[in-house]
Amino acid sequence: MSALFDLTGTLAVVTGARRGIGFAMVEALATAGADIIGVSATLEPKGSAIAAAVERQGRRFEARAVDFADRAAVVSLAEELADREVDILVNNAGTIERAPAAQHPLELWDRVIEVDLSSQFVLTQALGRGMLARGRGKVIFTASLLSFQGGINVPGYAAAKSGIAGLVRALSNEWAGSGVTVNAIAPGYIATDNTQALRDDPDRSRSILDRIPAGRWGRADDLGGATVFLASRASDYVSGVVLPVDGGWLGR
Repeated sequence: MSALFDLTGTLAVVTGARRGIGFAMVEALATAGADIIGVSATLEPKGSAIAAAVERQGRRFEARAVDFADRAAVVSLAEELADREVDILVNNAGTIERAPAAQHPLELWDRVIEVDLSSQFVLTQALGRGMLARGRGKVIFTASLLSFQGGINVPGYAAAKSGIAGLVRALSNEWAGSGVTVNAIAPGYIATDNTQALRDDPDRSRSILDRIPAGRWGRADDLGGATVFLASRASDYVSGVVLPVDGGWLGR
C-alpha cells in the first residue's frame, strides 16, 4: 500500500459501525491499518461480526453501545473518548423516518434531527478539541444525496443531511488551518436496510436504477475507498468537501 494511504498506528472512531455502510467503512480503515472503536446502538460488547472483521486484519477493536437518540449517552461517550488520542472520526450513525410532510409526526422529526445532526456535532466537538490541540485529525461525516436534493416523504432526513453539508463547511473553515480536515461522503442509492423500502417497490426501484449511470444499486463496500482517502495523508489538502459516491447519479 502507498504510504499516502497507510493508516498504521492510527485510531479511528466509527459510529453506526455494526452493519451496512458503517461496517464497510470499518473494514476498509482496518485493512489500511487503523485500530477501531466501533459505536452502534446495539453493538455487542464481545464477539460481534465487525469485531471479527477488524481482528482478522490484525487490528484492535473496541465496542461501545450508544443510542444516538439519547443525548446524555452521546455526551457520556464524548467525554470518555475526549481523553483518547483519536486520529480519525467517522460520523456515520443515522436513521430515517418516512411519512409525508403534512402528516409527519413531530416526534419522528425530533428523533431524526437528534440522531443525524445534533448528536454528530456533540461528538465531533468533543473529539475535535483534542485533534486541534495535537494539530492533526480527520473528521468524516456520512452525508447523503439529500444533502443536495429534497427527497420525498423524508423531511427530517433531508433537513439533517443538508445540515451535515453546512456543518462540514463551517467546521472546515475553523479547523483546516489547524491541521484538522473535515469532509463528508454522500452515498448514492446503496443496498442497505435504509433503502429496503425503495428496493421493495418495483416502480420506485426501476426509476432509481434508470437514473444511475453505473446501472446498479451501490454496495456498502463502494464507500471503503473514499473513506480511506479522506482518513489518510492523501487528503491532507482536501477539506470542506461533500464527496458523492453515487454511480454518477448527481451528474445525470
